Amino acid sequence: MLAALLPRPSGGLRVVKIALSLVAGYAQALSMAWPQGLSAPWLEALGCRAGQGFWLLQLLSLCLLAYLLQSARRSAQSAGLEQAWSTPALTYGYLFALAWLGSVFGWTFVAMNTYGGLSAAVSALAVLALAAFLGLYYAAACAIYVRLAPDKASYQAIFFAALWLLAELARGLWLTGFGWGGAAYAHADSPLAGYAPWLGAYGLCALAAWIAMLLAQIFHSRSWHFSGAALLGIGCVLFLPMVGSWLLPAMSSSNGRLSVTLLQGNIAQDQKFEPGSGVPRALQWYGEQLQQAKTDLVLAPETAIPLLPQQLPEGYAAALSRRFSDGEQAALIGIPLGDLEQGYTNSVLGLRPGEPVPWRYDKHHLVPFGEFIPTGFRWFTQLMNIPLGDFTRGALGQAGFAWRGQRLAPNICYEDLFGEELAQQFLVAAKAPSIFVNVSNLAWFGGSLAMDQHLQIARLRALEFHRPFLLATNTGLTAIVDHQARVLSQLPRDTAAVLIGEVEGRTGTTPYAWWVARFGLWPYWLAATIVLLWRWRQDQMRRQTGTRSAAERP
Repeated sequence: MLAALLPRPSGGLRVVKIALSLVAGYAQALSMAWPQGLSAPWLEALGCRAGQGFWLLQLLSLCLLAYLLQSARRSAQSAGLEQAWSTPALTYGYLFALAWLGSVFGWTFVAMNTYGGLSAAVSALAVLALAAFLGLYYAAACAIYVRLAPDKASYQAIFFAALWLLAELARGLWLTGFGWGGAAYAHADSPLAGYAPWLGAYGLCALAAWIAMLLAQIFHSRSWHFSGAALLGIGCVLFLPMVGSWLLPAMSSSNGRLSVTLLQGNIAQDQKFEPGSGVPRALQWYGEQLQQAKTDLVLAPETAIPLLPQQLPEGYAAALSRRFSDGEQAALIGIPLGDLEQGYTNSVLGLRPGEPVPWRYDKHHLVPFGEFIPTGFRWFTQLMNIPLGDFTRGALGQAGFAWRGQRLAPNICYEDLFGEELAQQFLVAAKAPSIFVNVSNLAWFGGSLAMDQHLQIARLRALEFHRPFLLATNTGLTAIVDHQARVLSQLPRDTAAVLIGEVEGRTGTTPYAWWVARFGLWPYWLAATIVLLWRWRQDQMRRQTGTRSAAERP
């Protein structure tokens, strides 16, 4: 439809298309959490708010990549190379992913350079290397799309969505997985958010890819019939959740309310583990706040107590135990545990009345290089000066912390990125958590967008499971998020402060929590792989038919 209004591509436009793929990738990164300094009234009118996802930009930036892929496909067809691998498609996809992932992972530069002691050049190279490696998944998806895309336009969008889903799954799961900045995290406030409790983050990624390709096809299409049908299909997908919310019963119900105190000590990262500065300050500040809190539950962030229990000043641990040994209050406190013989864990201790032995949660999904050293990379970690670099992994699906009629499920740092692992706690409905608790120390990443991106991750998890999230962090963002992903209250970043509020626990199991707890993400792997194999088989049959026809010609 709109193709007739656009200039036809030529060899001279290749540089422009390469630049567009980089711009689109950078825009994809911005859509995950919009920077504070780029706010404007006209952007807010479009749904873009500082620190939140910009779903419209996510769709449009991916649509631009899809448009470039369609151009590459048509160019290959017009040159009689429809059965050849497309170098332009590989290039566009790879540069898009490089700009997207390199930008969205930018906060890791701060950790390595500012706090790890690596030079700026080596830190930048490490970020680029990570983005370059993970970008290979998306480059392959784009090249395969141009190589095997069906002739029928309506099937092309489905095929692209399947390939994009496979790339997202590979990035999020293989080699411990690092799905940070996935497309779904731009959609906590979008019309697609209504699919989260049914399809989860990866389902939203596939839907976004499907919509983006349909939009690109509309620009390329010369058929008003197809363009109208595509727009109608997109409109139905966007508005179906709204209709469903009116017709379907609620997926969760209230389990009562809990008053909470969330502590944000704002201990500078370069002092946090220093015995002459950060350590005594943390012990004093968190000790005082834990003693003075009046609410049902008190939360202290990851390694709020920055010493092993055996290293604490005499009487410190005993005083905390006495504080919560009776009465009406409980506490969850981030602290490292263990010893040289048994190994060390990044943990949360739970203190509550009537429990002589503290409840304990050990972090399961460890951060590569920060909490464990991947095989063959010890040389890299030895270049950095980062403490607490080699932990022991906790078990998956550890029992929650029961308190005042609620079942609290802690997770540490970026563990809330892995919804399929959190879902394991929903196998038995009677034992499912009613509240999620995340304790983090994002001081590693300075004033970057990591804090905002992390909050967006928690908000999407809240939608997937219909559970509230409590986020207690060292420097921000400390917040209370309800089961509908609304941020009820939060503390300003980089301040020592206390957040007091209430959280409503929820019971019930969303469809996503039910099926992913039992089958994991295998249904997505299977469905996307079937689409790919089906299309590959069709292409093989067409080539064989074409070969036979050529052989039969006189």
